[in-house]
Amino acid sequence: MKSKIAILLLSLSCATAYAAGAPWFKWMSTEDRTIICNQLSPGEGWVKYQGPFMDSQCRKPGSPQ
Repeated sequence: MKSKIAILLLSLSCATAYAAGAPWFKWMSTEDRTIICNQLSPGEGWVKYQGPFMDSQCRKPGSPQ
């Protein structure tokens, strides 16, 4: 039984090792045109401006792989 649990845990850890991160986008405020870099929408009043990017500074274009 312990070996089955160990194999299950090992297979789950291998699957998560290959998971890619979420892409980053530039978001622009509809009120004052402020631009920020975020993975998710900051909320109402923000529109997706550019992207996707691979880094948190929104400098490297492309999606993480």
